[in-house]
Amino acid sequence: MARIDKINEEVRRELASVIRELKDSRIPLMTSVVAVHVTNDLRYAKAYISVMGDEETQKRAMQGLKSAAGFVRREIGKRIDLRYTPEFIFELDHSIEHGAHIDKLLKEVK
Repeated sequence: MARIDKINEEVRRELASVIRELKDSRIPLMTSVVAVHVTNDLRYAKAYISVMGDEETQKRAMQGLKSAAGFVRREIGKRIDLRYTPEFIFELDHSIEHGAHIDKLLKEVK
C-alpha cells in the first residue's frame, strides 16, 4: 500500500470521527465519509460525503460541513501528525444511496 493511500485512509477515519463529534443540527447522524483523497503535497483533501435523506437534508449537511471546515482542519491537525494539515473540500457522494436504491429494486424483482 502506497504512503498516500495510508494517509487517505487515516484522514478518512479521523474525519469520520470529527464529523460525528460536530454539534451542528444540520448534519444528520446518517452522514458517512465514503473516501478521502489527499493531494500529494498534502495541501488539499477532497472528502466524499454520503448523507442519507432528501435533497434538502443533504444540502443543509454540506453547508454545515463547509462552515465547520476550519474546525475540522484544526482537529485533524491535532490528531494526525502530517507536515501540513490539508484544507478540506467536501463533495456529496451518492454511491451508498445508489446502492440502497439498487438493493430495493432487486428485492422488488424477487
